[in-house]
Amino acid sequence: MPVTLYDDGSHRCLMFTDLVDDTGASDAVQANQFLIVDGDTGAILDPGCNLAYNELYLTMTRHFAPHKLSAILASHADPDIIASLDRWTTSTQASIYVSKVWERFVPHFCKPGKTTGRIVGIPDAGMRIRIGRSEVWALPAHFLHAEGNFQFWDPVSKILFSGDLGVSMVSGAVARAPVESLAELMPSMAAFHQRYMASNKILRLWADMVADLPIAMMVPQHGPPLAGPAVKEFIAWVRGLACGVDLMGPANYRLP
Repeated sequence: MPVTLYDDGSHRCLMFTDLVDDTGASDAVQANQFLIVDGDTGAILDPGCNLAYNELYLTMTRHFAPHKLSAILASHADPDIIASLDRWTTSTQASIYVSKVWERFVPHFCKPGKTTGRIVGIPDAGMRIRIGRSEVWALPAHFLHAEGNFQFWDPVSKILFSGDLGVSMVSGAVARAPVESLAELMPSMAAFHQRYMASNKILRLWADMVADLPIAMMVPQHGPPLAGPAVKEFIAWVRGLACGVDLMGPANYRLP
């Protein structure tokens, strides 16, 4: 069952945390998928792999018909983000929004011709994407961790769908409950960010961009949402985090 992150009667944000078996049977990493509903239309964010497709699709049809799906939004082009794209391009006519860096790679997930005329390359500066009566903002998040990477901010719910930034490596069951204190996530968060984020320079640029953005909740692609004080705590933490190339040296580049 999805977790309702926001619902004002006409605009809803739903999160799925356990559509991929993360108990060891599938050997797949836990991943979140998202559905934004606005009136009789909506958007799928980071739809995930084939394991996640059925339940996500059925839930969507409870809110609007498949032909009403407005957009499929991809933060980047990893398999846990869009491996199910072939099925979504068959069952809907939605446009696919992804960084222009990845728009010619996305068709590799689909049968020939399935993506023709349907991919919208998001420019590096980002854009605003109309979803029903509202819009979702694609915010630049390049190198956090992908070369072409975007986060999606929903001005109605004030939720920032942050992709791989803010990730903690926990189970789908744990990921269902928002966390208001960053300290409890550190054991499952720190190592991921040190390895997958490019550099502290990039983190500081991101922190400056979102510092004044009204964020009620920051929801990553893996792990639980950050809510309340945890959002500001996270922004402050990454400002000072050494990661990626900051931590690399000669010892990391030796012949085996």
